[in-house]
Amino acid sequence: MGGPACLYAFDAAWSSGRGGPLCGADEAGRGAWAGPLVAAAVVLGEREIPLLNDSKRLSRERREEVFRGVLGRAAAVSAVLLPAWWVDRHGLGAANRTALERAISALRSHAGCFLADGRLRLGDGIVALPRADGESAAVAAASVVAKVLRDRAMRALGERYPGYGFGRHAGYGTPEHRRALCELGPCRVHRLSYAGVES
Repeated sequence: MGGPACLYAFDAAWSSGRGGPLCGADEAGRGAWAGPLVAAAVVLGEREIPLLNDSKRLSRERREEVFRGVLGRAAAVSAVLLPAWWVDRHGLGAANRTALERAISALRSHAGCFLADGRLRLGDGIVALPRADGESAAVAAASVVAKVLRDRAMRALGERYPGYGFGRHAGYGTPEHRRALCELGPCRVHRLSYAGVES
């Protein structure tokens, strides 16, 4: 994968003949033991966003910088947050699908075609493509928005539920998180259906 120019070239090719601007979507927090699942959708504007890339390829500081660029230059942005209890009640697959579809639905009037990262079967003309966050500028932008919003939410939850280290590991299954669960047990924002939390 190349830089932002390659991402934008992919979007131009993808949206050509598909009815208008591309809406890209991605999620953050699928595998986390605690905290929300966050999905974001983005329709980019005419001005390119410097340093845009898949969120996993950016440092925290760079993600924040790109996040500000997305908010300042995108034509439209939406985000959906589903709390841990929703994931437990409906299952991860349904949560992931619902979050992505809701985020995209909010931007339907702004776009002519819709692309999400992953392998899920999504409705209403939404195409899911594995590793789209490393191919498409709009999906990469959505990955940054979802990641930054979720990380901020986890830092806030870290202040509300001290002792778990949410601000450091964002709810993922690190050794620190496992030790905290052994000592403190799960709190209200843990996903009780996850094996790492159950055990």
